[in-house]
Amino acid sequence: MTTTVTDEQIQALAATAKPYSLAILRWGPERTMDGADAIELEHQRRMVSLRAEGVIAVLCPVASDDVAGVAIMTVPAEKAEEIMTGDPCVRAGMMRCEVHPCHGFPGDTLPA
Repeated sequence: MTTTVTDEQIQALAATAKPYSLAILRWGPERTMDGADAIELEHQRRMVSLRAEGVIAVLCPVASDDVAGVAIMTVPAEKAEEIMTGDPCVRAGMMRCEVHPCHGFPGDTLPA
């Protein structure tokens, strides 16, 4: 690390923190079931729609045999769980989802 950060800078950043929810999607036992491609396409359509509506602030598919993706959601954890329970892949057993409350800093972005 080459950047020095003061206690005051840490406190100022912490004061801007907002609540979010972190959804972690893991592949489930039915990942390769008959019709999985069509179900996954509906999952993708739904996730991109939630992103377009602002419910998902950051959407990150993951190239892994275990983790399918992560999403930072702008709704409370209870609402995020309700939304993700209705996901086509979760309903089909292709994915499992765990949701955790978290905090983030408005204005943080992924590099272009």
